[in-house]
Amino acid sequence: MIIECPVCKEKSLKIEDYLYNMPIIGKVILTSGKCSTCGYKFNDVRLAEAGKPRKLVLKIERPEDLNALVVRASSASILIPELDLSMIPGPASEGFITTVEGVLERFLEAVDAACADPEADKTACEKARNMIEEAKQGKRKFTLVIVDPEGVSAIVSDKAREEPVSKEELAKLGYIVAED
Repeated sequence: MIIECPVCKEKSLKIEDYLYNMPIIGKVILTSGKCSTCGYKFNDVRLAEAGKPRKLVLKIERPEDLNALVVRASSASILIPELDLSMIPGPASEGFITTVEGVLERFLEAVDAACADPEADKTACEKARNMIEEAKQGKRKFTLVIVDPEGVSAIVSDKAREEPVSKEELAKLGYIVAED
């Protein structure tokens, strides 16, 4: 399918969807797009079967827990309350498949990018960086929380659990919640 590119506004963005049956996870849809005019690219991944809003929780208590597989849909928020970290989706948000350690690496990249600003608080930057590095090395316990209004994200671990997610919690994260 070819649609209008959100960057250059030309009708030259080719979208392709692929359905894969992945071991452990099940069926996932990988979507990729590339504009032949300006080169804009995006990728997304999500479970093939949408469900109701869900909240997935995984307590990271040992270094082995960092290897748990994370499927984050572009609609999902990732929170790590103990480290005061949040990944809230925006219009250009992309889904991904990685490990818990990979999620921490993404947070580290975001901290580094924010701290490159000359006006950034260098002390706060160093503190955030150190906490994430300690978590990556298994020296700090924390909780990984995924809140997904479409129910298409997953954490692949025997320790992961699903908890109820309230309309208030969804609204607090910026999701539009329909009234009953």
